[in-house]
Amino acid sequence: MQNTFDIQPILDRVLSGERLTGDAAATLLASDDFVRIGLAADAIRKRHHPENVVTYIIDRNINYTNICNVVCTFCAFYRRPGGKDTYVLTMDEICRKIDETIALGGTGVLMQGGLHPDLDLEWYEELLSTLHARYPKFQLHCFSPPEIHNLHLITGLDYATILQRLKTAGLNSLPGGGGEILDDEVRRRVSTKCTSQEWLDVMRAAHTVGLRTTATLMSGIGDTVQHRINHLQKLRDLQDETGGFTAFINWTFQRENTALGRRIKEELTGIDYLKMLAVARLFLDNFDNFQSSWVTQDLRVGQIALRFGANDMGSVMIEENVVSSAGTTHRADEKTLRHLISTAGFRPQQRDILYNYINRDEAAQFDARDSAKLEELSVAFAD
Repeated sequence: MQNTFDIQPILDRVLSGERLTGDAAATLLASDDFVRIGLAADAIRKRHHPENVVTYIIDRNINYTNICNVVCTFCAFYRRPGGKDTYVLTMDEICRKIDETIALGGTGVLMQGGLHPDLDLEWYEELLSTLHARYPKFQLHCFSPPEIHNLHLITGLDYATILQRLKTAGLNSLPGGGGEILDDEVRRRVSTKCTSQEWLDVMRAAHTVGLRTTATLMSGIGDTVQHRINHLQKLRDLQDETGGFTAFINWTFQRENTALGRRIKEELTGIDYLKMLAVARLFLDNFDNFQSSWVTQDLRVGQIALRFGANDMGSVMIEENVVSSAGTTHRADEKTLRHLISTAGFRPQQRDILYNYINRDEAAQFDARDSAKLEELSVAFAD
């Protein structure tokens, strides 16, 4: 039976400036009237971004290692220490990838890896300082909260000390990977990495030392509506406290080639994704930017997301290894993303990791020959 509860009074209160409660957000997520929820989210987006611009970024996802000492049943990328097909990229390999990114108009790199048991803090400091010295204007957006927590376990140092040392070495910002669902009832069933509180504490420490970060949510891993609301509440509370999040990105679990995917029989749909995005835009009233995760849905749903609260199309990414391991196949290039933005009624604008505008003649006068090739966008580490 469809849920026919009249959600308009809830939407009217939000549109009048009242903060959405957890119970009201749960009612919206349980409703079948996702179009009206989307219209309200679009109206709120316009208030945050009246200039009618939708942004995108050209960057590269470098997974510096696939060695990981924890087990996440939703991940098809990781390899256990000592197993076959393991790797740690060399400095030369990383620099070659960055050189290719810069040649294609890229402004930064999103670099993350597995939770390696043997890479110490000095290894990360040397990596960052070497890259920063060679590419002083290139943004280094690296290391999710689980990686910082892993360094805490290795070194015994607190999060703020670790992050300050990484910032001094050249780190510009921290991605929101490893968030999944910030409710330990779910996390304990699907992963052995950091707890919800530890993820939040890393983010709080990052904001304290002056690093901006992003926030994420991955649904469809055995979570309920209430779990998702708990997640949003924790993000909103921390943003109230620190103001350090630049953007929110939600996506749905990609099940192929994963242990969890063999257990979960029903995948979330495009409507589920759009409704979650719209409710997040309404609930997270202290977040400015929301990304479209078109790679997990497809380009058409990703374009529709621009009318369900998103103001950013995410990345034209040159390389990806994580989501491709789980069977994701949606692809695009810069020309396609700009076309999708334009035909949705917006002006496309390249940005950097911190949402500053990047002006390139090649983008303003776009030529298909200059298109940055997208292999596959990483959703598990998207930013």
